[in-house]
Amino acid sequence: MSAPVLPTPVQAMVDAINAADTEAFVAVFVPEGFVSDWGTVKSGPDGVRAWATSDAIGAGARMTVLSSETDGDTTRMRFGWTSRVFNGESDGIFVVEGDKLASFTIPPAH
Repeated sequence: MSAPVLPTPVQAMVDAINAADTEAFVAVFVPEGFVSDWGTVKSGPDGVRAWATSDAIGAGARMTVLSSETDGDTTRMRFGWTSRVFNGESDGIFVVEGDKLASFTIPPAH
C-alpha cells in the first residue's frame, strides 16, 4: 500500500516532526496559525513552538500517516503517534492557507 499523498504544507509538518526540527515546524504555519490539541489552543509562532516543544518534537514524537482525505483546503488524517507524552492513534484536521498551514487540530477522542 502506498503512502497517502498530502498537501505540501501538511507533509512539511509531518516531516518537521519526524526530523525533530522545531524551526521547520513553526515555519510551516502562517503567522496567526494555531495548534488545537483536545481544545487547548496554542497560537502564533510562540504558541506553535511551545506546543512543539512540550507535546511533539520536545517529547521525541514520531508521526505516521495512516490515512487521509483532502477536500478543498481541509485535510482530515488518521495518524499514529509515539512520544513520551502520548502513544496511539489520533485524528488530525489541517487547514491550508496558501502554501502554509492555518491550523492543525487534534479533536478530543470520543
